[in-house]
Parts: sequence; structure tokens; C-alpha cells
Amino acid sequence: MRRERKLALITFIIDDLSPCLVDTSNGDIVETEVLRVTRKSFLQKFNKSTGWYVNWARFGPEVEIYALVVKGTVSIEGLVAIEKEPEQQAVHIRWGCTAPHNNIWARGAQKYKGVGGHLFAIAGRKSVEYGYGGFVYGEAADEELFKYYTDPGREIKAIPFPWGLPRHEYRIAVDEEGMKRIMEVYTYEYSDDTL
Repeated sequence: MRRERKLALITFIIDDLSPCLVDTSNGDIVETEVLRVTRKSFLQKFNKSTGWYVNWARFGPEVEIYALVVKGTVSIEGLVAIEKEPEQQAVHIRWGCTAPHNNIWARGAQKYKGVGGHLFAIAGRKSVEYGYGGFVYGEAADEELFKYYTDPGREIKAIPFPWGLPRHEYRIAVDEEGMKRIMEVYTYEYSDDTL
């Protein structure tokens, strides 16, 4: 029997498909890298009260958390929590969000453009590493985001994905071909360091 789980959410858009982040104040390109976050003590400061939508320290050991950072720093620009889903032959994006200073909906502005695409690319790369070919799925936070991702005119080419438990009306998937297009754009590096 398939295990039930709490709902998850994708709370970001892909506002810019560019190989690095773009500083919105001056248009400068900012290089990035990806760090795995394993320390619960570090994750405790990323929670609802600090603008991160969920308490990131509460994820269990089956969930891997990755941080998108400005290269050479621990300045976190976005977080993505993923889990392997062998039954679906996919990586499930359990949660994903930009840093509060990159959250255009909450602030009306953002420090960097391009965070959302990076977060999808991280999940896609892990899907490839796990033998799922890049297939990724997750739940959009609301109907507006669902329509955004499933709009056939968007580069991401997400599709409605009604499978998995519990059922979710805003579940989307990006198949191997769609994810390949996304992953080809990004030039971030994975660091061996962990937080």
C-alpha cells in the first residue's frame, strides 16, 4: 500500500531562464552553486516566521534539501526539498521556494531573477542521478501557479499529473525532455560542502 504524506508545494515561478542569477538592481550576472543542507540546527532559521513558508528543519531523513547560493558564500537564494519516488520513477519536489528577498509576490520586488529555474534544474539533475531520466513532479501552491506551469506557451512545458497520494488538484510534472531543456540552461556547480 502506498504511504500517505502531507501535501507539498512549489511556491515559485521560473521568471528567467538564464545560466546564472541576474541582479535586478544592475543586471549583473551572479554565479551560483548548490549545497546540500543536512544540519537541522542550520535549517531551524528557515521557517514560516522568517518568510520561508514551512519549517525546513521538520523534514525527515527521506527528504534531501538543497540550497542555491551565490558562489563562494552561504547566501541562500532558494531552497528545494526533494524525495525519491521509485513507484513513479521520478523525483518529487516536496517543497521549493525562493529566499524572502527574492519572493516577488511577498515583497513586490526581488533581489535576483532566475532562482526558480535553478530549483527545478536541481531536482532534474537529482532525478537523472537516481536513474529517473530527469522526470520531476510536484504540487503548485495554487491555481494561478498551476495555470502558469501548464501553459503550453511556457518553456517549462509542465503537464497536469493526477497520480500519487494524497490527490492534489494542482499537481504538475516535467518529463525527461522538458527537464533536459531546463537543465541545459544552467551552469551552477555542486559543492562537496554541506551546511
